[in-house]
Amino acid sequence: MSALVRLRLLPSAKCLYTQPVRVLVDGLRSSQVVTMKARATDDKGVPFHASAVYRADAGGAVDLGREPSLGGSYTGVEPMGLLWSLRADALHTKFHKTDSRRPHVVRFSVHDGEAGAGPLLAEATNERCLLADEVERQPIKEGNIRGVLFVPPGDGPFPAVLDLYTFGGGLSERRAALLANCGLMVLTLALYGHDDQPKKVTKLHLDYFEEAIQLLGKHPKAMDSGVGIISISKSGDLALSIATHLPNVKATAWINGCCSNVAIPLYYRGSQIHSALMYDSKHNTVTKSGALNIKHGLHDPLAPENEGSLIPIERATGHFLFVAAEDDLNWDSCLFADQMTERLRRQGKDNFEKVVYPGAGHYLEPPFGPYCPSSFHGVVGAPVAWGGEPKAHAKAEMHLWNKIQEFFRTHLFPEAGAAKARL
Repeated sequence: MSALVRLRLLPSAKCLYTQPVRVLVDGLRSSQVVTMKARATDDKGVPFHASAVYRADAGGAVDLGREPSLGGSYTGVEPMGLLWSLRADALHTKFHKTDSRRPHVVRFSVHDGEAGAGPLLAEATNERCLLADEVERQPIKEGNIRGVLFVPPGDGPFPAVLDLYTFGGGLSERRAALLANCGLMVLTLALYGHDDQPKKVTKLHLDYFEEAIQLLGKHPKAMDSGVGIISISKSGDLALSIATHLPNVKATAWINGCCSNVAIPLYYRGSQIHSALMYDSKHNTVTKSGALNIKHGLHDPLAPENEGSLIPIERATGHFLFVAAEDDLNWDSCLFADQMTERLRRQGKDNFEKVVYPGAGHYLEPPFGPYCPSSFHGVVGAPVAWGGEPKAHAKAEMHLWNKIQEFFRTHLFPEAGAAKARL
């Protein structure tokens, strides 16, 4: 490494996962061309990497927030581009960061020349923590509930949220932990494939979520103003069913879901309350990467024969945030969002808002994580394309993260305490 070249991460090399960092290089020659690299490993041990070519300014400095990338994993001025453009070597590989106790460690380096094979000039490590100091992580194994509860520091009370990052098995802590950093008490639930739960399910039970809401409600630090729900994909329709059929749900964030119960029938107190809307593979096409485009494979939720799967959300008393990505290739989430808002309007309801993101794909997650173009789909049994253009998708995730906090702040905090909210 060159003793003259410095690679700095500001304001600190250690930060929260959702906090942007300023990447600066100085000590280069005037107009020197260098390659910036980033490397990280996910919770499954899969390596991810990204690179971008930069030209130093007249003073021998590169500021990723000011200078444009000339080539590599992305082009243009993208301050956090080396993070969201991280990609595995193998196709159809999703970044797994599910354990909140493990920070997302990214190793940045700067190399002479534009091929990336030149001498290493400087390097620095960014430790991106999922848990803020003093946020409590409490594994839950109580009754039927399996999950992890995150409690912010302090006496509370805190607004309570269920995180339904459920379909696909196992347990994901990332989004729940990051929301807890913002002042919410969040319980992330596992449905199957975690701890002593079965590896697969053929039925889902609303009773499970009712038990989870009751568990949250009796927590001594929980606010008594009702619960919020955050969901994505298949868990979106589960969130709608919970908000429709169970009491005390005040705010439901639905992200790229469906308006009908999908894939697995839903039961409550021993009886089926929603049949399953299914896929038809005859509409699938194959993308250049070999992944399937299944956007038009789902049966029509408004067809008479699928009436039993349609969720009567007009019965819900809480508020909805419908988030839809225009380039969602898993299914037509924009169409489903339109169908739901129209259904509510016809019933004289105004308890909703809708946000649409052009150029974004299916997996809208907390910001600054690697964009995922395709990965294995549990229902389809093959790799599918999720859609989205990387830059637009990253921009949508940044905006949505703030939008989610605003939505829960508005509808979960009692009016008198809203000004005190730390979100």
